[in-house]
Amino acid sequence: MDLAGDAEMSTRHLSFIETGRSRPSRDMVLRLAAELEVPLREQNLMLVAAGFAPVYRERKLDDAGLAVVRKAVERIIAGHEPYPALAIDRQWNLVAANAAIMRLVAGVDASLLEPPVNVLRLALHPKGLAPRTLNFPEWRAHLLARLAHEIDLTGDAGLADLLEELRAYPSGGAGRPVVRDDLGGIAVPYRVRLGDETLSLISATTLFGTPVDVTLSELAIESFFPADDDTAEALRRLAVAS
Repeated sequence: MDLAGDAEMSTRHLSFIETGRSRPSRDMVLRLAAELEVPLREQNLMLVAAGFAPVYRERKLDDAGLAVVRKAVERIIAGHEPYPALAIDRQWNLVAANAAIMRLVAGVDASLLEPPVNVLRLALHPKGLAPRTLNFPEWRAHLLARLAHEIDLTGDAGLADLLEELRAYPSGGAGRPVVRDDLGGIAVPYRVRLGDETLSLISATTLFGTPVDVTLSELAIESFFPADDDTAEALRRLAVAS
């Protein structure tokens, strides 16, 4: 009843569609998908299942038609220096990163930096950033919860396999002290050692508005900001030193 009201249709019509007694039109499929906030890739699958052609294109990021997107991503992450920023695709694979990210991951096992670089694997693998992460149990729980939520939205089998792999990594909970922060419970910080520096960061995710291309709709920019003045100064020092 709620969905029918939001989609401006009768509950009887929606019930007939749900039980297969009525066939939805192409516009009806798109309307229901929009109300349910179905990702564009899955909207294409819904259209095919209903007997219609997909409406959203999917192009590789190096496609000439997405050149403006590539430039925008490059400007955003470069302009975020000296703070870390990166762009990822649907599978959490690295698309682009600024110099601050490269300083952050310096020294991790080389196999984790071979393309395609999966940033979740890099963050949680015992040969990656996990040993340097001071609040690892908390950060691990945050990342796994985000991934599980995406799987709920998309039903992506590849992401489900990735979640299973990541859960099999050491959790790092036993014997590791809980790191307290002064963020007042407003965000999960990322606390990490980088050489002699201890960094405390908070992250923000940027998505492109009103996308009509599958690739663009699945592209996300993760920007990290200093959670305290000491971290801001440390990141500036590291940028100058490099």
